Amino acid sequence: MAPTAAPRRRICFQQRIQPDRIDEYRRRHAAVWPEMLEALEAAGWHNYSLFLGPDGLLLGYVETDSLDAATARMAAYEVNARWQAEMADLFDGIDTPPDEAFVPLEEVFNLESQLAAARTDGARAGHTASSAGTAPTTAGE
Repeated sequence: MAPTAAPRRRICFQQRIQPDRIDEYRRRHAAVWPEMLEALEAAGWHNYSLFLGPDGLLLGYVETDSLDAATARMAAYEVNARWQAEMADLFDGIDTPPDEAFVPLEEVFNLESQLAAARTDGARAGHTASSAGTAPTTAGE
C-alpha cells in the first residue's frame, strides 16, 4: 500500500514590504519566473496567494503539509536562492532571505471546520437539516 500524503494545512503568514518599494514588489510578482512557479508547485505549495496592503503589509496564504517542510523543499531548488536574493532588498526589517522570515499567523476561525462540527453535533442531538438556514426569531414574533 502506498503511503498516504500528509493532509494539507491552511497557513497564513505576514511580512512587510518597504513602503517605497511596493510598486517594484508588485511589478516583480506580475510575472514570476516560470521556473520558480514550477518549483513552488513541485515543492507542495498549493493555493498560494500573496496579498499586499497600501502600507506594505504583506499577507501570504498557502495550503501545504507544513510551512517548515515546504520551505525546506524549496531550499533544494537553485531558482529559489536566486529569487530570494532578487527579492531581499524589497522587504522591511529582515536580515535573512525572505522565505526564512515568514511570521505565521494563528488561524482562529475556519467556517468549514465549524460548520462540519456543528452539523455533526446537530445530527447527534437529533436535529434535522431542515432547521439549518432558518432565521432565528425574536421574542414576540
